[in-house]
Amino acid sequence: MVRRQIPKPAEIFELMKFKKLELDPKKRRLESALTIEDLRRIAKRRTPAAAFDYTDGAAEGEISMTRSVQAFEDIEFHPSILNDVSHVDTTTQILGGSSSMPFGIAPTGFTRLMQTEGEIAGASAAGAAGIPFTLSTLGTTAIEDVKAANPYGRNWFQLYVMREREVSYGLVERAAEAGFDSLFFTVDTPVGGARLRDSRNGFSIPPQLSAKTVLNAIPRPWWWWDFLTTAKLEFASLSETGGTVGELINSAMDPTIDFDDLATIRKMWPGKFAVKGVQTLDDAKRLADLGVDAIVLSNHGGRQLDRAPVPFELLPSVAREVGGDVEIILDTGIRNGADIVASLALGADFTLIGRAYLYGLMAGGREGVDRTIEILRDQIERTMKLLQVSTIAELEPGHVTQLSRFNREDRASIEDLGR
Repeated sequence: MVRRQIPKPAEIFELMKFKKLELDPKKRRLESALTIEDLRRIAKRRTPAAAFDYTDGAAEGEISMTRSVQAFEDIEFHPSILNDVSHVDTTTQILGGSSSMPFGIAPTGFTRLMQTEGEIAGASAAGAAGIPFTLSTLGTTAIEDVKAANPYGRNWFQLYVMREREVSYGLVERAAEAGFDSLFFTVDTPVGGARLRDSRNGFSIPPQLSAKTVLNAIPRPWWWWDFLTTAKLEFASLSETGGTVGELINSAMDPTIDFDDLATIRKMWPGKFAVKGVQTLDDAKRLADLGVDAIVLSNHGGRQLDRAPVPFELLPSVAREVGGDVEIILDTGIRNGADIVASLALGADFTLIGRAYLYGLMAGGREGVDRTIEILRDQIERTMKLLQVSTIAELEPGHVTQLSRFNREDRASIEDLGR
């Protein structure tokens, strides 16, 4: 029989622990974010629909983006046992240098439209964390200003080949002079993808006021205050900034880009050279034969060709065929540190985060980017410990199974029907 007693007040108070009240609303909301999805929800509350949807959305039916995210969820981990994981080392080498973690910040366009601190927040947060930052040709901060924000860290530059080749050549020269150590030659954007959310929102650069945008801005006055009271948007390459995003991209990009352009830019660049937007094994092999330093398996976050290959699903075959000849970087669909660990296990040397970084930026500026990096770092370290590996090098294909919503026989049958 249970013996009961009247609790003593002192014993009750020992059980009652009150969390210190955080008066700073930004710190309070960022501390409440435990996942990238939490940051996304905060970002959606704080950002006008047009700017948020530009970040969150993808091309056409958004099938590529959905599949890319789903591919990471459709895995099974296989942990080892009885290994000492009291300390894990997340440091890795990529493109001739070190990174404290196996991910960097991907290039994103029009970033200051998401939140006014833009690339400065991303570059400075990356530098503080010891990971690389990549500036986009369509970034909204000058090359030299990014270098000033991250003077001792690793800066990479993503290049689009423009219709006016001299513009692209000038950017290459400026990035080299500023000490950027790697160039990402992008090959998946001969024209802009059909980003239907942007069209439906009437999203333009700069934002245009309409009855819809005014109504949407009423509960988000801080965004408009930041936008209207800070420096005018400065693009890394575009002199014309009026029009929809699709119009701007189509006016700047050149659909005639070819391997001769790749060779020309490669000769100009003194540092490491990567090709971004690789989506087939044959192209990966050809680029490895050409001796590029790295390839980036990417479908542009699902923002270009819808129904494009999922980079994470393409990864094992590419790693098997060319992993010994060229470094493999992967982006698209990463929302969790476990996604990064799975990518490394299946043969990637490094990963890039785009939307995850922008969600943090929209949720809280520089501090929000710091929170993104902190969340991913904690998830990477915890996943490695639970897999019972203490270094990146210990991760191997046996740690991960890619599950499939169709088995191989079903897929073969579907392909036969397609023929």
